[in-house]
Amino acid sequence: MSQPVQTFTPEAFHRQAHDALGNPQIRANFRKAMDGLMDKRRQAFEDWDLEALRTLGASVRLRALSRLPDLLEQLEAKCEANGIHVHWAEDGEEACRIVTRICQDNGARSVIKGKSMVSEEMHLNAHLAEAGIDALESDLGEYLVQLNEQTPSHIIMPAIHLNTDEISTIMHEHTGTAPTRDVDAMTAAARAQLRERFMAADVGVSGVNFAVAETGTLCLVENEGNGRMTTTVPPIHIAVTGIEKVVENLSDVPPLYALLTRSATGQHVTTYFNMITSPRKEDERDGPREVHLVLVDNGRSRIYQDDELLDTLRCIRCGACMNHCPVYTRVGGHTYGTTYPGPIGAILMPHLMGLEATKDLPTASSLCGACGEVCPVKIPIPDLLVRLRRESVGEGRGNVPGAGVKRSAKEVTAWKSWQWLATHPAAWRGASIVAGKLRGLAPSHLGPWTECRVAPKPAKASLHTLIKQRAKHKDRRQGQQEDEA
Repeated sequence: MSQPVQTFTPEAFHRQAHDALGNPQIRANFRKAMDGLMDKRRQAFEDWDLEALRTLGASVRLRALSRLPDLLEQLEAKCEANGIHVHWAEDGEEACRIVTRICQDNGARSVIKGKSMVSEEMHLNAHLAEAGIDALESDLGEYLVQLNEQTPSHIIMPAIHLNTDEISTIMHEHTGTAPTRDVDAMTAAARAQLRERFMAADVGVSGVNFAVAETGTLCLVENEGNGRMTTTVPPIHIAVTGIEKVVENLSDVPPLYALLTRSATGQHVTTYFNMITSPRKEDERDGPREVHLVLVDNGRSRIYQDDELLDTLRCIRCGACMNHCPVYTRVGGHTYGTTYPGPIGAILMPHLMGLEATKDLPTASSLCGACGEVCPVKIPIPDLLVRLRRESVGEGRGNVPGAGVKRSAKEVTAWKSWQWLATHPAAWRGASIVAGKLRGLAPSHLGPWTECRVAPKPAKASLHTLIKQRAKHKDRRQGQQEDEA
C-alpha cells in the first residue's frame, strides 16, 4: 500500500523534521539521490572554468534585475507584437482567476500542465478544480505526486522522495499498471496514459525558464518532451511565470542554460529546449492558435525594493542549493511545508507567506555555506538567511511581512541587561562574584539547547579574580624565597 496522504505546513516544521529524521526510508531515498546529483554536477563542470561561468551568470541576472521595470515593458510590447496575449497578476489569486477566465472563455474542461513551480505557488490545480476544470500534470514526477495526492518534494525532481517500489505501488493502485521494478516499463506505461490526455486537452499550461525581452521569446527547458507537447498540442497555451524570469537579450540565455542544466541534473544539455515566440501562423501546420503569458508578481516587487534581499530574485531554479544542503538531505522537501523547500525556499518563502508562518525556515540551516558555494548565479544565501533571522527577532521594522515575530521580551531584557553589565566594569565584577556564589541555583534545563548539551554554569571565580589570586600567590612565594635567602 502507498503511504497515506499527509499534509505538511511550515508552522509544523520542527515536528515534521523530527518525523522525517525518524523515517529511515525517507533518509535513504534522499541520501542516495543527493549523492548522485552532487557527483553528476561535479563531473559536468570538470572541463569548465566554473567560477568564470558563475560570475558571467550572476552578471547577466544582476543586469536584468537592474533594468527589470523597463525589460518587463519591453517584453510585453514584443510579445504583443508577436501575437502573444500578456496578462499581469499582482498575486497568486489574481493569476489563478486569469487562467480560469481564459479557460472558461474558450469552453475548456480539461487542462494538461507542464512543470511549473509558479503554478504550484499559485495552487492553480485546486483553483481550476473549484471551477470544474480538470488539470493533469504531465511531468512524470509531478504526475506521480498528483496521483498520490502529494506535493513536490524538490523543485526539479518532484518525486525524488519515492523509490522504485513505492512508485510501482502508486501506479498499480491508481492506474492499474502491473506491479514491476522495471523503470522503463513504468515510464512507458505513464507515457501511454498521458498521451491520450495530451490529445484531448483543451488548454496547455507551462512555466517559463527565461523570458527574452529583446525578442519576446519564452524559453522552456525540459527532458521528457511533455513541455513541447503541452505547448503545441492543445489549441490554447498559457505560460505562467514570475516577473523576475526576464532577461535582456537572447545572447544572455546560453550561459544561464549551461549553468542551469549542469547545476540541476548534471546534464550538459537537456533533451528539449523550447523557444516560443508566437502562436501558430496561417501557413504552419501545428502549434496553439492562442498563446497567453501571465506575469506573476506575488511579493516579488516587495523583494525588489530591498537592495540586499533583491539577490533572491537572481535564482534560476536549478535546485543545486538543496542537493548540497545537509539539512535538506536529511529531512527532505516535504518537511519545509512550502512550495520551494531547502535553502532557496528558506529565503524566498518568508517573502511570499510572511515570517509568521515561516519563522522557523531561516533557522533550518547550519550556515555551512555549501548552498552559497554551489549557487550558479552566486546568491549569498547564508547572508540572506542571517538577515531573515535578524528580521524575525528585530523590532518589526523590516521589509519582510511578519518581521519581529520571534522577538521575545524575556530575551530582549536578558540581552540589554548583559549589555549594561558589560559596559559597567564594577557592576560586572560584582555580578560575577554573586553568580559564582549562586552557581548551584543555575537551571539545568534551558529548552531545546539542553536536549543534547549540558547547561553551562557560572564559574566559581572569574578569570579576572583567578589572575589576581595567582599574582598574589606568586608575590607571596617570592617574598618567602627572599626571606629564606
